[in-house]
Amino acid sequence: MTITSQMVKELRDKTNAGMMDCKKALTETAGDMEKAVDLLRQKGLAVAAKRAGRETKEGVVECYIHAGGKLGVMVEVGCETDFVAKTDDFKAFAKNVAMHIAASNPVAIQRDDVPAELLDREKEIYVNQALDSGKPQQIVDKIVAGKIEKYLAEICLLEQKYVKNPDLSVQDLLNELVAKMGENISIKQFSRFQIG
Repeated sequence: MTITSQMVKELRDKTNAGMMDCKKALTETAGDMEKAVDLLRQKGLAVAAKRAGRETKEGVVECYIHAGGKLGVMVEVGCETDFVAKTDDFKAFAKNVAMHIAASNPVAIQRDDVPAELLDREKEIYVNQALDSGKPQQIVDKIVAGKIEKYLAEICLLEQKYVKNPDLSVQDLLNELVAKMGENISIKQFSRFQIG
């Protein structure tokens, strides 16, 4: 199959990957756009995994104040070098993460950061709901486990669906940036302030 420049452009627009990476992915997948997207994501994951152990001592603190000044977010995004911290792509990522946090109100960055008492309270609610509906105990455990998984995916920043593109999680967005920049990048902390 002939890979046209229009196909390469379309894939680039979807993934933000480099032109040559897009062309190579389309060639490997015989022009199948969805498979090419998946292939580029897998490569991004591989690069992110290689970089994950590196320290992120540089970065930016980005702020986002929602219209009207009643909602604000500060987020610290780290990287390995000040060179990357100064790039437009890195700054745009930090800004987009701040806007995402304003919109989606996550509880924690990742599962390990979720307070145990919050999880225990949710679990108790789910257990009581299942028992009240007359489900047997062995099924209750499975129902509760499934609901806890869904709950964690909704409250953990990295697992949330990105508000500007629900096909991607925030983690997918981060992996794409790591692959593009070639160094470890991490969301270190955030604070969300809201009036009322």
